[in-house]
This record gives sequence, structure tokens and C-alpha cells, in this order.
Amino acid sequence: MIRIGPAGWSYPDWEGRVWPRVKPRGFHALAFLARFVDCVEINSTFYALPRAEHARRWCQLVAEHPDFAFLVKLHRDFTHERRPEDGDAARALELHAEGFRKGIEPLVSARRLSAVLVQFPVSFRFGADEVRRLGHLRALFDSLRLVLEVRHVSWFAPPALCAIRGLGYSLAWIDLPAAWNHPPDWHEPTGEVGYLRLHGRNAAQWFRRSASRDDRYDWLYAPEDLHALLEKARRIDRATGETYVVTNNHFAGQAVANALELAADLRGAPVDAPATLVRAFPRLAAVTRVVGQGELFPPAGE
Repeated sequence: MIRIGPAGWSYPDWEGRVWPRVKPRGFHALAFLARFVDCVEINSTFYALPRAEHARRWCQLVAEHPDFAFLVKLHRDFTHERRPEDGDAARALELHAEGFRKGIEPLVSARRLSAVLVQFPVSFRFGADEVRRLGHLRALFDSLRLVLEVRHVSWFAPPALCAIRGLGYSLAWIDLPAAWNHPPDWHEPTGEVGYLRLHGRNAAQWFRRSASRDDRYDWLYAPEDLHALLEKARRIDRATGETYVVTNNHFAGQAVANALELAADLRGAPVDAPATLVRAFPRLAAVTRVVGQGELFPPAGE
């Protein structure tokens, strides 16, 4: 089983490209998006602790889609901040973890949560202290399925892979600009969840220190590259039986456009797409069925 969807849904640059310019009464971006994709990675939880009332609302917004799944990104305090793991600091981290778990509990109760993504920066390298840190996180979130995203090549040699497997993490496959210290194209699965994250290949911006987040993730995959990535997803799924392909090339709605192209290729048939998106990405017309109100092209003179 392969599910495909974008990372996040709340981006100002999606206005008029993913979302319709004129929104009907009661419009909500998540409910709209759930009509076209079958999973979404919640990124807001990386920047702020999730709140249970929001999680309940998310479940309500996708109620019409029983197979829709959520993936949740772990808060950055656990992955991008180095804190002591004993004494008062350890207790503070435990309370932080408790708050995170309570915030996503409605997703768990509704059986909508498929995994929690634990993403570390490229500076996080394999070592004894780092493995202990992963073990501590595993203990804090022992009831959840954890997917590990590490970006340094040192994690992909046998000793590190054995440690990841032993701690019960599913190691993500990631697609990003090539570099000597980035992960290899393939590694053996370590857990029960397949997770392929597509960050784009904008090398000109990715390694530029002053580049913004939008600069780095400004990339539209070509159809032939998407087909190769889908073949990788199929290979992953043969090993795991449950695979998520997350498009994180979010700038200007490119993540949604590529997600629909992947879905059409996976199914071997056109998939539904919002008119606004097809208007923004004309090549979608060949692999989608336009649904919803609005014309693909503006009247003359607009």
C-alpha cells in the first residue's frame, strides 16, 4: 500500500495555485486537500506543540475520507536542540514529550496517525552519544511508530543501521541535492513503515547559506524523475507493505502538483485535481480530471 501526499498545507504561496481564488463558505484548506491526496505530513508540530483541539478538528475535516492518514513531525526541541538528559533537564523533556503526546492523542484514538517523523539536521552524525539520544527519544515515545530522517551518510553503514533497527525506528529514504555527506540512494529497510521524503533537487539554493526555506524547496520534479521515484517507492513497499511518499518541495504548490502526478502514475489512470492547480501547472491536464468550480483559464483581458 502506497499513500502519497504533501508536507503541510498552510503556505501563503499556495493561494491561487492550490486553493481557489474565490473560496466557498466554510472552506478549509485541509478538507479541500483531502479530496485529492490520501495522506499529509503535519509540519506545524515541528514549530509548536500540537493541541488536542486542533487534532480533533483535523480528524473532523477528513471524516469523509476513511483511508486518509496523518503523519506528524516531532517538535524541533527534541531534534534540533541539545539538552542534558538527566536531572531537572530530563524531567523538563519528559513533560515536553507528555505535552506532545497529549496534543496528538485524538489522531491516535481516531486511528488516523500512521507515524511520527523524527528529523535531524545533517550535523547529526552517527556516534555513541547520538545513539543514546535516539534511545532516549524512543523511550519518551514508546507507544508511537517513529520514522527517523537523518541526513548524514554516517548513519547508513552497517553499525548505524543495526542501531537504528534495534531501537525500533523506520529509517526514511530521502531525495535531496547530491553531496558527499548526504545519504545514499538506497538502504535496506529497518522497520515496518516505508517513508520516502522528496525535498527537491535545487542544488543552487540548497547549499547557499543565505537561502530561505522557500528558496531551498523551490523545485518541480520532471515526469521522468517522478517515475523513477515511484519505482523506488514500489521497491520500498515490497519490503514494508506500508509506504508513504511525502512531497516536501512545497514552494508555490509544486508539492501538490507532483503528488498528483505520482498518484496518477501509481494508479495508471487520471486522478482528480482542482482546477486552480491545473491552471498553474498545465502539464497536469494530461494525467488528471479537473473537478470543482472555476475555469482553467481566465477570460480574455484578465
